[in-house]
Amino acid sequence: MTEKRRYTSTLRTEQTALARGRVLAAAETLFLDRGYLGTTLAAIAAEAGVSVQTVYNVIGGKPAVLKAVYDVALAGDDEPIPLIDRPGYRAMIAATDPRECLSLYAGIARRIAERTNALVRMARAQAAGGDKDLAEYLRTLDTELEFGSRAIAGHLADKFGLRVDLETAADVFWSINGSDLADRLVNQRGWTWDRYETWLADSLFDLLLAQPSG
Repeated sequence: MTEKRRYTSTLRTEQTALARGRVLAAAETLFLDRGYLGTTLAAIAAEAGVSVQTVYNVIGGKPAVLKAVYDVALAGDDEPIPLIDRPGYRAMIAATDPRECLSLYAGIARRIAERTNALVRMARAQAAGGDKDLAEYLRTLDTELEFGSRAIAGHLADKFGLRVDLETAADVFWSINGSDLADRLVNQRGWTWDRYETWLADSLFDLLLAQPSG
């Protein structure tokens, strides 16, 4: 490849990343302001300062845009790095003390909930009207949460041992770490995020690892 071709390819990649970032930022703003059903690709494109075709080119249709917005909120950025390979997760996996492991997990869960709760709340509210895209989106989120719950339950079982069976532990993670619970405690009951994080870590330890008294 000539130097000119390499430069052109790099420039095109940078321009695509810039356009994608603008589309994602615009889409998140509009989804939270107008809801998924009230947001069109044309509106996203106009807000981002790009064409509708560019939105399709860099992300896809509206369902793909919503999922991409959520994935960025989930990870905290748009870098193609799996969650399990990120520093917070690696520290959690490396922890040699079970309380420390669950405290690190609770911190991760808290940050994810802070970034994603508004999007999930919007989707659940509008999905009640029967929109198929939103229903599929929510099923995908539940499937991802189930997979992650089973993985962390397995890690705890292998490294520290559990006082419940693996299926129960996975179900506990899946239910207690769902976005609905964090939303209710923080946004409806007025808990601080710090209180939620501490409660989550303590609750998971008591439910899954602590030996029952007596």
